[in-house]
Amino acid sequence: MNNSRFAISLHILTLLEKAKGELMSSDYIAGSININPVLVRKELSNLRNHGFVESKEGKNGGSSLAKSADNICLDEVYSAVKQNNLLGVSKNTPNPQCPVGKQINKHLDNLYESTEKVLLKELSGKTLADFSRAFD
Repeated sequence: MNNSRFAISLHILTLLEKAKGELMSSDYIAGSININPVLVRKELSNLRNHGFVESKEGKNGGSSLAKSADNICLDEVYSAVKQNNLLGVSKNTPNPQCPVGKQINKHLDNLYESTEKVLLKELSGKTLADFSRAFD
């Protein structure tokens, strides 16, 4: 499974959407997620690089959404934080003499690719605004 970056990023974006344009500090966000603020700043940097977040540095600084939550699709967020295939990768080299081993990686790759397409299709139909409404 992918690590928790998608969940952390979605938590951050939902908090920023609920803030309605007010700047939110990485310390506050970290307290909500219950993680180290350094990890929040790392994710904020990635989200900023993908155009989801804008930040102001300094004593009165913080972060806010860079665009409307209606214009942020969840598949875009997933793609911005994705590091591995959804179902992982095979780390071994199977026996090429085995009827299964010689083909398993090709069939796993096909399975992973089709599964990822289903996930992306599902996420593409939902915006951050849709997700955030569940918290009202």
